[in-house]
Amino acid sequence: MSKLADAIANTLPEDGTTGALAGRVWRPDRAGPAVVAVRAEGVIDISAAFPTMRDLCETADPAAALRAAGGELIGGFEAILRNTIPETRNLHKPWLLAPIDLQAVKAAGVTFAISMLERVIEERARGDMSAAASLREQVTALIGDDLSKLKPGSPEAMELKKVLMAQGAWSQYLEVGIGPDAEIFTKSQPMAAIGTAVDGGFHPASSWNNPEPEVVIVVSSDGRIVGATLGNDINLRDVEGRSALLLSKAKDNNGSTVIGPLLRFFDASFGLDDVRRTVVSLTVEGEDNFRLEGASSMSKISRDPADLAGQMVNVHHRFPDGAVLFCGTMFAPIDDRDSPGGGFTHKNGDIVTVATAKLGRLVSRMRPTDKCAPWEFGVSALMRNLAGRGLI
Repeated sequence: MSKLADAIANTLPEDGTTGALAGRVWRPDRAGPAVVAVRAEGVIDISAAFPTMRDLCETADPAAALRAAGGELIGGFEAILRNTIPETRNLHKPWLLAPIDLQAVKAAGVTFAISMLERVIEERARGDMSAAASLREQVTALIGDDLSKLKPGSPEAMELKKVLMAQGAWSQYLEVGIGPDAEIFTKSQPMAAIGTAVDGGFHPASSWNNPEPEVVIVVSSDGRIVGATLGNDINLRDVEGRSALLLSKAKDNNGSTVIGPLLRFFDASFGLDDVRRTVVSLTVEGEDNFRLEGASSMSKISRDPADLAGQMVNVHHRFPDGAVLFCGTMFAPIDDRDSPGGGFTHKNGDIVTVATAKLGRLVSRMRPTDKCAPWEFGVSALMRNLAGRGLI
């Protein structure tokens, strides 16, 4: 059994199918995707009621709508999950996809104090990983390493800004970290995200990159947070460090947006307060026997998820198909992998597992972006497929 096959064990949340769990599955017999409910009896295709995940998320109560929807049983969850692994996939049987489709894919940056410090270091290092260690000491000496209690945009934060500017230590990352306005950017395009148990991508030109384990909230077009899932915001630190204007090149690459394994809609078993208490764990296991472990606690976030959602969707910013939002991470790996002071970067074959108790396990195997499956099925292909099946 492969490392990837081992890693996807126990993919469902710890409470199994207690929650309102929805996903997307590729159906070879339909030559296209299906929206599914994951229940104790198996995986149910509910596409006749909800042709897209966007349609389900736009209902007044997605959890109730999901539970009420009938449909075709297309298999057991474990069998479909196992069939998702690329090298052993039976192309005549269903496999899992990312659990979103038409939603905009957005991300909030610099939402945790520790990640804010790392962004400042990246900026000052100009993408040079070898310079990061000494710069980390300098930056920490100037601004400290615990800004978690500082409320962004507060009078105290603005006073700190004045002090740092006077010392020549101000940064664009500090601006969005403790200033009034959150950094919210486009992570990737609708339909471009990949799901669990497949290959995630890092650009082969990058020599300093890392996973970013995050909670991803699901927001309807009218601004309601209706559920959550997990995400891995794969990032090229050397590219972003060279210039913040290269953010899209650092963030939006083939296979670099990993979301899943399933959406869990808010109901009596899971809500926004659960998101606020979530601890996201990360494990990286390399073919070189390197192992990295870390965690990111949402309780330490500087901006509440509801505030982030409100800054993303409002009267000034409209998303008619809704949006999902990576909430950021406090995890920025600095462990040396190959040499003292060399820091961490991905290698081909790394198995990355992002997990929480109530959202399950999201697993990806790292490959160079040009070795990952290319993104070919976009919005136009989806619309043609659904129309051909009589679903729209």
